Amino acid sequence: MSEVLPVKTLPDNPHPEHLRRQAKDLLAGLRDSDPTVTLAGAQATLAGQYGFRTWTDLLAEVDRRRGCAAVADPALARAIAAHYDLGQVTGEMRSLARPDESGRRWSLRTDRGRWSVRTMDTWWPIVDVETEVAFRLAAAAAGVRLPTPVRGRAGDIVVEIGGHRWRVDEWLHSGPPLAAPAGSAVTREVGGILATLHGLNWPVERISPWHRLRLSEASWPDLAASARAAGASWAPELERAVDTLVRLDAVAADEKAGDEKAGDEVAKPVLSHNTLGPGQARLGADGRVIVVGWEHAGGQPPAWELGNALMDWTVNPGGGVNTAGARALVDGYHTAAGALPPIGPGMFRGAITGQANYLTGQIRYALAARDDEDRRYADRSVRHLLAHLPTPDALALLLDVALGAARR
Repeated sequence: MSEVLPVKTLPDNPHPEHLRRQAKDLLAGLRDSDPTVTLAGAQATLAGQYGFRTWTDLLAEVDRRRGCAAVADPALARAIAAHYDLGQVTGEMRSLARPDESGRRWSLRTDRGRWSVRTMDTWWPIVDVETEVAFRLAAAAAGVRLPTPVRGRAGDIVVEIGGHRWRVDEWLHSGPPLAAPAGSAVTREVGGILATLHGLNWPVERISPWHRLRLSEASWPDLAASARAAGASWAPELERAVDTLVRLDAVAADEKAGDEKAGDEVAKPVLSHNTLGPGQARLGADGRVIVVGWEHAGGQPPAWELGNALMDWTVNPGGGVNTAGARALVDGYHTAAGALPPIGPGMFRGAITGQANYLTGQIRYALAARDDEDRRYADRSVRHLLAHLPTPDALALLLDVALGAARR
């Protein structure tokens, strides 16, 4: 899947300081485009990324959700610790966030440290888990900072315990997830990380289906009609966005933009992280980027993943572009790799297709939601996605930035 800037999810036990740190990180990216932006402005922007109208509304939601983390059965926590040889459990195993497309993340403390534990009940891997883990370890050996996967006593990565599938990573201390637009120092490092991953030239049989194919035959007008018939509160926003979505589809479908015909080097995939957006990145104590979320590793042409990163990291709310951040990302890639992958309109095909797949899924999820909490989240998610669509003009500007870097 592609990150495509989904609505941010508050932790199960959020803290205002978590948000203040995110707002300060976001401020650097906003000031790349407008040096007059204040911290209050960054806080308002961040609130919008969480799906709330104001910073005050977001803080009110934090207060409402404090102490809402789920606590696992102590016997389950001990069984996981025993299977993965993590040591003696010293505290409650608590959930970190609502379930995502793979499962739910938990924190487990033992006498040997803290561990990131997650269910994998709804995980659909693009490559087999041993390939993903081997690739992740190769990335770490090449200098990418990431949590080390933990094997069970029998050497397994994923195991069924208590009716759920589980996997464990070491816990790396870091700040909260980053937000877009990120500052130039961060995007430069992200560009270098992508170049490092692509430079491994890890073979893969196919392009990730999430980026290659529209997984639904429903048209945007049809989805808008369904939302209107269901009385969805965001139906008017979807109707207004139909024209932009259709134009983006046309960009992704343009065969002249680089098709996948046999032998086309532009579209030759390599194994990579596949979802390296702000939500999968943290800053460590030394300010360097830590990359998480390797479960969806899959194949993309390097040009596609570079285009995806430009969309995810440098598009401002409202469709503007942090050109300084975009230039730094491309420069970081060029510096690390010594060259850029083929630059052209086709580099955004995978990102646009992934975005369409994600938005379609969120629309259907919102229309089907019955639980009040699920409906609140789904409605915020759809509104956020519709408010942060990249315009064809924004993609053209990103392409100009990339072409300019390629000519230097």
